[in-house]
Amino acid sequence: MGDQTFDVTEEAYMTDLAGRQCTHCRSDSPAVDAAESASLLASLPGWAIREESGIPVLRKQFRFPDFATALAFANGVGALAEAEDHHPRLVIEWGRVEVAWWTHAIRGLHLNDFVLAARSEALASRS
Repeated sequence: MGDQTFDVTEEAYMTDLAGRQCTHCRSDSPAVDAAESASLLASLPGWAIREESGIPVLRKQFRFPDFATALAFANGVGALAEAEDHHPRLVIEWGRVEVAWWTHAIRGLHLNDFVLAARSEALASRS
């Protein structure tokens, strides 16, 4: 226990969505429309879109056997976020991590949010 690592490697990007390129977002970048959002969400088991203060947020809670593994996963997601300069909300507790993606610049969901959710999923599946 506690020796789990979550490295950001090419094998983490095995799914089609996870392998997509992220793009730089500005305030005029297009949000994902409802139909595309539903389609993308279908490829992310366990993820849900919830409105928070009028903003759609893509989120999922991941479960782990202990705090150290949860923290290692959160650090892996943090490395993904830093690499793309796109940062989620991470809530870390004993045995679980909630990951929430949305694009602050557009106050909504962008394709980048779904791409990074898929990469987060790939990291978790390797634990």
